[in-house]
Amino acid sequence: MKFIAWILGILWLSVSAQAETGADLWLRYQRLPSELSASYSQTIRSVQFAGSDATMAAAKDEFLAAFEGLTGKAVQQVRRPAAATLLVGTTSEKVIADLGLEDELSRAGEEGYVLRTMDVKGGSMTVVAANSSAGALYGTFALLRRMQSGQSLENLAVVESPKYDLRLLNHWDNLDGTVERGYAGHSIFWNRTEEFSELEDFYRQYARANASIGINGTAINNVNANPDVLTAEYIQQFAQLADIFRPYNIRIYMSVNFASPAVIGGLENSDPLNPDVEAWWENKVAEIYRAIPDFGGFLVKANSEGQPGPMDYGRTHQDGANMLARVLQAHEGIVMWRAFVYEPGDDDRARQAYNEFMPFDGKFEDNVIVQVKNGPIDFQPREPFSPLFGAMQKTPVMLEFQITQEYLGFSDHLAYLSTMWKEVLDADTWAKGPGSTVARTTDGTLFPQTLTAIAGVANIGRDTTWTGHHLIQSNWYAFGRLAWDHQLSSEDIADEWIKMTLSHNPAFVGPLTDMMMRSREAWWII
Repeated sequence: MKFIAWILGILWLSVSAQAETGADLWLRYQRLPSELSASYSQTIRSVQFAGSDATMAAAKDEFLAAFEGLTGKAVQQVRRPAAATLLVGTTSEKVIADLGLEDELSRAGEEGYVLRTMDVKGGSMTVVAANSSAGALYGTFALLRRMQSGQSLENLAVVESPKYDLRLLNHWDNLDGTVERGYAGHSIFWNRTEEFSELEDFYRQYARANASIGINGTAINNVNANPDVLTAEYIQQFAQLADIFRPYNIRIYMSVNFASPAVIGGLENSDPLNPDVEAWWENKVAEIYRAIPDFGGFLVKANSEGQPGPMDYGRTHQDGANMLARVLQAHEGIVMWRAFVYEPGDDDRARQAYNEFMPFDGKFEDNVIVQVKNGPIDFQPREPFSPLFGAMQKTPVMLEFQITQEYLGFSDHLAYLSTMWKEVLDADTWAKGPGSTVARTTDGTLFPQTLTAIAGVANIGRDTTWTGHHLIQSNWYAFGRLAWDHQLSSEDIADEWIKMTLSHNPAFVGPLTDMMMRSREAWWII
């Protein structure tokens, strides 16, 4: 107890001494220790961002502000690279295309990046190269993360690409501003009294934080969806947010109520095999895409905990998901159909999702992905992985983790959840022999999935710290980092987050890392 009190005392002194509110999350860009700042200032004395679209502009703005904050020095912008230049760009720019990085860039893929130290006349330069502006943005954040966490920028030879195509937050936010399983205040999106223009910088901060850890999608309303979200008023609000998120490569998604055609559309029913119902959804989807051309698609909770669904009409999950998928296909949208299904009185809740979904394996449209909670019960502190992982081999399956601490102390307790998520990701299903981990059953390396995804139920609210208290910001951060690369270690992620957010002092970083690593088990035992 004395040890924990000592750690918390140090944390309090560190935070209070620097007047840290938590609002800047891990993007504080506070001055680094002098040796680090001097080293980075020598390695990067000028910068060239090749390209001028909104995403490249966001990357440039981020780096310029961050570099000055971290080193205390403004970096000069140049039009051609030289020794000690940071060059950032995509293959569409000749200055990048001529670098001879074709092999590395082919491995980086659409959203990945290459970090390279390259020889130039008079010394060397640092390169962030990518195939897309999104990749250049992620590469810029990766370089800044190295600086924030005190890593070397010398002799870089890094190629990274995300393990999952889609890396989403799911917000269980209701339109009245309440948040289901939310412990950090009311919804950041709904029932606000401020004008949208007053909140734009706030939402930009949300987008920056997500982009910095590779999250590229967000579903901003509760899976227990209110049909009103499909009305023109709310579609317009989605569109306003999508405009803010777009430069940060974040697509917006919508949770929908399956009964919406009957509830707000005036139809007799919402039967997925009723042609009028499909036509209603087709028109509604077209309306959404007129407002949001890059809209991601629908998240659906159906026939679970009293929510309406296709089984209300004697149909199946396959019928419901495929109907929505067909109307989204022309727009390249997807359906994330949740497999969390149970009703009171079921004989065995742990096997219900398996029983209901396995008969339809391989029978869903190509743009359907089945979203499965990590465990078969309900995000319990201790439970096995869902039996659908490894069993469904012909249909894309995506992991759903819970970042918010419904069963682990709300926002009152530190429970660093990366350790639990790693247990799930690394668990072996034996679906195709040893090494058939849950991660590999969902990331496309074990089964031929054309669509891969992972989602985390957000722990975000209007609290100044975003998450209820400083330390559990680490769970939001850790989810994004694991969604990008599930092979990272929980300890390395914790070390990164502490240095980026709080302090580089080894006397602080070591004990706090140890406390975080033990916190989930300690809480569960209590």
